[in-house]
Amino acid sequence: MSLLELRDLSVHYRGARGEVAAVRSVSLGLEAGQTLGLAGESGCGKSTVAMSVLRLLPRNARVEGQVLLDGEDVQGMSWGRLRTVRWAAASVVFQGAMHALNPVHRVGDQIAEPMRLHGVSGSVSDLLGQVELPARAARAYPHELSGGQKQRVMIAMALACAPRLVIADEPTTALDVVVQAQVLDVLKRLVSERGIGLVMISHDLSVLASTCDRLAVMRYGQIVEEGPAREVIASPTHPHTQALAAAFPTVGDPASRQVTAEDAADGPVLLRAEGVRVDYGATKAVAGVDLEVRAGEIVALVGQSGSGKTTLARTLLGLQRPTAGRVLFEGTELPRSSSGLRAYRRQVQLVLQDPTSALNPRHSVYEAVAEGLRIHRIEGDEPTLVAEALSHAELRPPELFFPSLPHELSGGQRQRVVIAGALALGPRLLIADEPVASLDASVRGEILALLLRLRRELGLAALVITHDLGLAWTIADRVAVMYQGELVEQGTVEQVLLSPRHDYTRTLLAAVPQDQRSTRPNWTSSP
Repeated sequence: MSLLELRDLSVHYRGARGEVAAVRSVSLGLEAGQTLGLAGESGCGKSTVAMSVLRLLPRNARVEGQVLLDGEDVQGMSWGRLRTVRWAAASVVFQGAMHALNPVHRVGDQIAEPMRLHGVSGSVSDLLGQVELPARAARAYPHELSGGQKQRVMIAMALACAPRLVIADEPTTALDVVVQAQVLDVLKRLVSERGIGLVMISHDLSVLASTCDRLAVMRYGQIVEEGPAREVIASPTHPHTQALAAAFPTVGDPASRQVTAEDAADGPVLLRAEGVRVDYGATKAVAGVDLEVRAGEIVALVGQSGSGKTTLARTLLGLQRPTAGRVLFEGTELPRSSSGLRAYRRQVQLVLQDPTSALNPRHSVYEAVAEGLRIHRIEGDEPTLVAEALSHAELRPPELFFPSLPHELSGGQRQRVVIAGALALGPRLLIADEPVASLDASVRGEILALLLRLRRELGLAALVITHDLGLAWTIADRVAVMYQGELVEQGTVEQVLLSPRHDYTRTLLAAVPQDQRSTRPNWTSSP
């Protein structure tokens, strides 16, 4: 008997305009000790399938078909029986640990909560140890932990009542490559040692390839391809699977490189950091960094979370004053006055990581793009300038988007609105902080192509902050590697990613899923 079996599962959502089919006739099975991957882009039905297993769907959902957990139909369970099944027989690792954890409760109390509800004895310290966290982490609040640590807390909570089935919904989204590898290792070890069944949901095929025994690819609510994970990814037959596989470039593969010889930037130095240091008390967040970006050049600043990348970006923007060193734009040190910094920021604009948080939910697209024009008192016809910026960001026809609110747009469209807001001021340099970290595979490719087009057509330079080495390989001219506040290595993309000199760069490359990197022995060898 299968641990989990879906038989002809269909889910419809009722709305003002009638019913919409989110999942259509899905049949899948999972044995204990195996991992099943569900791949696909946002809106394809992956999470709806997963939430159907424990009846966590909203009230406007209508479910047809069967969901069998150890042979028992979940849809026919009473609420009392369902409460005994949740956490104890099957549990969920929700996407976005920061939002899934209660910010005002210590994480140890949150891990213990399902044990109290089910009368299960156990040790929070032991659970933290299983996910490779120290016992003292139990006293921490979520905001005191890194993204990877919060994700491990969610896994510990899911394991608290020793379930036979764990559903992990995008457990590594937006994590840096080293933390991602650590979280995946934890999940694989738990499947091996405890014999649980694991359902892994992701849009990243390389993550699923390194974790799953079987893989099902979804599109428009249906399974379009299914089979052993390695076989599906190595020889995809459906065009959608092929597109997903192509969206994550292979580091070291010339075909994945989108920068040509004509793109090489030989212009003057636009932005330069000289010996920049930023201290937070006794902590050196940035330790004597020297970095430059030339006109028309794309530089990738890579490193783990907490390495100092964002602090350096804030300093380059004049949002953070350096403890020592200086920042120069076109050879002139950044001004200290508010008016001087306002003029500087017309030339250097920021593209934030999360477009949903970056946009005011009550402001229309027009207001979001026009805000910068008004702050900087840009002369000209405002609707025309807004339309031009939206067109540059490939939101066409722009007037169609003027009245839209952020929640009415897709993730990729919201990111384009953020980029349009930056472009409206006619900057010469974009500082883009993880611009595609939370986007689907195809949307990620579209945004990267947009950045390259803006460089070629408008002569824009960009400093792209990322933990994604595939992104750096795809669009950057040069790479700078940051570790514990220091730039430990920098050079051309080929120099740094194909022949790394520093051990930390090798560590980053070794953590990239195998399907996203070429097999170069010097990545993990000593210098």
